[in-house]
Amino acid sequence: MCTIKITLPDGSIKEHKAGSTPMDIAKGISEGFARNVISAKFNDTVVETNTEINEDGSLVLYTWSNDEGKKAFWHSTSHIVAQALEELYPGIKLTIGPAIENGFYYDVDLGDKTISEKDFPEIEKKALEIARGKHDFKMRSASKQEALSLYKNQGNQYKVELIEDLEDGTITFCDHDTFTDLCRGGHIPNTGIVKAIKILSVAGAYWRGDENNPQLTRIYGISFPKQKELTEYLELLEEAKKRDHRKLGKELELFTFSQKVGQGLPLWLPKGAALRERLEQFLKKAQKKAGYEMVVTPHIGQKELYVTSGHYEKYGADSFQPIHTPKEDEEFLLKPMNCPHHCEIYNSRPFSYRELPKRYAEFGTVYRYEQSGELHGLTRVRGFTQDDAHIFCTPDQVDQEFMNVIDLSLYVLGSLGFENFTAQVSVRDPKTPEKYIGTVENWEKAENAIINAAKDKGLDFVIEEGEAAFYGPKLDFMVKDALGRQWQLGTIQVDYTLPERFDLTYKGSDNELHRPIMIHRAPFGSMERFVALLLEHTGGNFPLWLIPDQAILLPVSEKHEKYAEKVLNSLENNEIRALLDKRNETVGKKIREAEMNKIPFMLIVGENEEKNETISIRKHGGEDLGALTIEEFSGLVTKEINSTLKSF
Repeated sequence: MCTIKITLPDGSIKEHKAGSTPMDIAKGISEGFARNVISAKFNDTVVETNTEINEDGSLVLYTWSNDEGKKAFWHSTSHIVAQALEELYPGIKLTIGPAIENGFYYDVDLGDKTISEKDFPEIEKKALEIARGKHDFKMRSASKQEALSLYKNQGNQYKVELIEDLEDGTITFCDHDTFTDLCRGGHIPNTGIVKAIKILSVAGAYWRGDENNPQLTRIYGISFPKQKELTEYLELLEEAKKRDHRKLGKELELFTFSQKVGQGLPLWLPKGAALRERLEQFLKKAQKKAGYEMVVTPHIGQKELYVTSGHYEKYGADSFQPIHTPKEDEEFLLKPMNCPHHCEIYNSRPFSYRELPKRYAEFGTVYRYEQSGELHGLTRVRGFTQDDAHIFCTPDQVDQEFMNVIDLSLYVLGSLGFENFTAQVSVRDPKTPEKYIGTVENWEKAENAIINAAKDKGLDFVIEEGEAAFYGPKLDFMVKDALGRQWQLGTIQVDYTLPERFDLTYKGSDNELHRPIMIHRAPFGSMERFVALLLEHTGGNFPLWLIPDQAILLPVSEKHEKYAEKVLNSLENNEIRALLDKRNETVGKKIREAEMNKIPFMLIVGENEEKNETISIRKHGGEDLGALTIEEFSGLVTKEINSTLKSF
């Protein structure tokens, strides 16, 4: 009997007979474990749990608790929902149905039919009915001619277009029950594992993301192996709606958008501008201590600048079109990145190794032409401000500089309440070298520098292939918010390529010219996205040091306003941001409105307070702190601020 050697993630090697499947191998570990296995990867290729293995290799078995397991689960559910749609709406044309971060979607050409929210229960019912049949997912190969013939007979030009892009011998289908779909693979064993399905929304989507193509109907959904998990997820969604930064931004009067100004171009209102200014000052103070120098660069640059940097080649399609001046052949671009400008600042004079590192920082606004369908509040905009900085250093300074930036990033995240995070080292995908610029040798140096720095700082990190920037690898901070959602906040990148492209040099101790290494970093990422995520993480209850209005004075009646104004002046002298509400309304109504506006402290002043020169303190949320003197209250505020805002 021919045997194969299977290496498991823990390094152990198991011998099995040739032709064994991942499920057979899982059962060899334990029957209980096998019952939970829903997906597998063999030699870095996703396979079905019933795929026969006939060679030695590495195997990873996934359950629902793994991201890869969820991906297979949700992709499989998209097939189930697609079958339900075909049965409910005969004649529709299916296109693609991938898993996404939370759930899945399927893009469908409905023809003259429509689907709205009222149709969701019927689709869910039909999909669950199919799932309960416990139909096995089975992969099979097909010739290009056979695949084309199938979809040409159906009149499905979308699948035909997909197949025409594939090579004969690489085409596979997935079958379950009476349904078949063009598919690369990656499914759970059978439909019965899916116990709960929810259709979440419908939206328009252009075929292959091109607005010149037909518009399809995109059906979003999610599924779970237990009904309880779906219930918990829907409760989380409701909480997320309450925390939606677009809703809170409007309620708290932080920002707005105007069709006349343009889609994806936020307008910051006075309170939002003050919030941004405090964030900027917070980081500028820390940066100054860390040896950064502030610079300012223009919002545009000659096209040639971005051709040199490589941004035009890689981002040209996502940038605003060139600005043509009256001068023949002169073109400018709205800048998509700040780094080319900073390279030219460095190039403005010669440097010696004794002067390095040079650390240039800027709150620089950049512009990307995002598709209108992809714009979303402050998280996806066309104009955004990066807390950008670029460090130019010698090779032997890279590790220490990188670790210093990690310290700064951790300080920023900690001061704003983002304590739950993992670090992601994003490296290139060696299988797609055309996506990157620079030499393999320099990429390896840069990747090793980041991995070593992450190890030296004791970071809990993972390595993600294919997630690097086009010019260099990076370290991203993947933060979990209060609702358990993961976001990328803050990035640090090592770059050997731009210094070469811009011919940056410094004179070394040997009196020869050498190439500096460039570190890109942005702890916030962008001000817009950071404020959006901070809003949703805190629910609008910002840290006390950051919130626009820290307190509001509520006089019991008009005759107490003079004392309230005196208190207001004293608070301002103590650098406490306070408002005075002199409207002719009841204190109860003023308190309710202050609660809605998420003001941390409500300071009530009446006859007793004026007589005793105190203020009665009510915290946001209803806690009564009693009567305090202005000095005692100022001390309370200072203590609370110091507890969250540590010195850097």
